[in-house]
Amino acid sequence: MKLVTKAALALIGLSVALPTFADRDPKKEAIKARQAEMQLRKFNAGPLFAMAKGDMPYDAKMAEKLAGNLKLMLDLDNGRAWMKGTSNEDYPDDTTALPKIWETWPKIADYGKDYKEAVNELAAASGNGVDALRSKVKKLGKACKNCHDDFREEDD
Repeated sequence: MKLVTKAALALIGLSVALPTFADRDPKKEAIKARQAEMQLRKFNAGPLFAMAKGDMPYDAKMAEKLAGNLKLMLDLDNGRAWMKGTSNEDYPDDTTALPKIWETWPKIADYGKDYKEAVNELAAASGNGVDALRSKVKKLGKACKNCHDDFREEDD
């Protein structure tokens, strides 16, 4: 009897779960993944910018951890999150990514290199005082802004 009950519950569970997975749009999942990555970058970079501006007290340990998190994220392979056909033309209600992201390869890779360089420099300097942090946060902000200016739809 227990086996029959378990089998019935398993079938019910599959009948509920399978349509959920079947209805998933892989391109929407990619958009969500890259937005989550950007949100995580913002979550870690935000306090670093606040410390550099003096809007938040400088904390060397926290700065090192946050910059270290950004550096750690560089090792993630999130290429699948940038699949072709996921621009704001394809999904206007879901993303602000402009189609030219996929039309400028390999030029867009230079933006990634600039970001990576800025993160690595920030990670190396973040715990060395607020002045060291300021000098490197500026480069990170520029790397982010340049890419967003060129490849993201302007916010209204």
